[in-house]
Amino acid sequence: MKKLKYFLLTKSVGFYINCLVFISPKKASQLAYKLFSEPRDGKLNPNKLPEMLTVAEKSVFSDGEHEIQTYIWKGNNHKILLVHGWESNSWRWEKFLPHLQKTGSTIFAFDAPAHGFSTGKEFTVPKYANTIAEFVKIHNPNVLIGHSIGGAACIYYQYLHQNKNIDKMILLGAPSDLKNLIINYCNMLSLNSRLQFHLENTFSEKFKRQVNDFSANKFAMDIATKALVVHDIHDTIVALSEAEKIKSNWKNATYIETKNLGHSLHDDALYQKLIDFLFEA
Repeated sequence: MKKLKYFLLTKSVGFYINCLVFISPKKASQLAYKLFSEPRDGKLNPNKLPEMLTVAEKSVFSDGEHEIQTYIWKGNNHKILLVHGWESNSWRWEKFLPHLQKTGSTIFAFDAPAHGFSTGKEFTVPKYANTIAEFVKIHNPNVLIGHSIGGAACIYYQYLHQNKNIDKMILLGAPSDLKNLIINYCNMLSLNSRLQFHLENTFSEKFKRQVNDFSANKFAMDIATKALVVHDIHDTIVALSEAEKIKSNWKNATYIETKNLGHSLHDDALYQKLIDFLFEA
C-alpha cells in the first residue's frame, strides 16, 4: 500500500508539472528542480542519536551558506573524511567506522547541507563539493571516501582543486553523469520531453556548465590522485555502467566489482579491501 501511494503521488506530481510547462516553462522547470534538489529524508532525531555519533567529538563549521555538523573520532595524524550520499547522514558509516578506527587514523564525517543536523534545504553536487572544500581548509584530510552522490562530490571537488594533500580516494557506488540522473528523475515522474529540455537548461544555468559536460567520467580525466572505484553489479540505484565510465578515464584508478551488496556496499570483507588499498605503498 505504501508503494502504491508513493507511485500515485509521483505520477500525480509529474502530471501537474507536465501541464504547467505549457503555461509557464520557467515555473515548471523551477518546480521540477526544487523537487529534484531538496531531500525529504536524511535528518537525525536528537532524542535518538546513534551511539557512534554520541561518542564522537562534535563541531560545527560554516561553508559560507550552511552550518555543517561535523563528527570526529580522534586518532593519529592520518586523516580520513567520510562523505555520505543523498537522503543520508553521518550514521551511514556505522558499520565501516570500527574497521577504520583500527588503523589508528583520525576519522571525520559531516552531515551534508540539508541532511542530518546541518542547515539548508537545497542539495546539489556543486554545493556539496564546496562544503568539502571548506572542510579541507580547516582539517586538511589525506583521504576522501564518498558514497553515492558523496562520491560524485568528492570527484568534483578534486577536479576543481587538484589537492595534492589528498593521497587517495575511494568512490562507493558513485554516479557519473548528471544527464542520466535527470533522465531517471524524469522517467520516475513521467515528465515529458519538453519539461526535460527546460529542466536541463535550469541545471546548466545553476551549475554554470552544460548538462552533458557535468560528468565524473570527464572530470576523472584531469585527476591524478590514486583512487579505488567500487560498485555492485546488483546496484538498483546507480547503474554499474556509471562506475565503468568513471574508471575508464581515471588513469590512476583501480576497480572492484562486488556482488549482492547492493547500493549500500556494507560488507566486512570489502571493508578490509578498502583499508588494504588505503595503506598499501
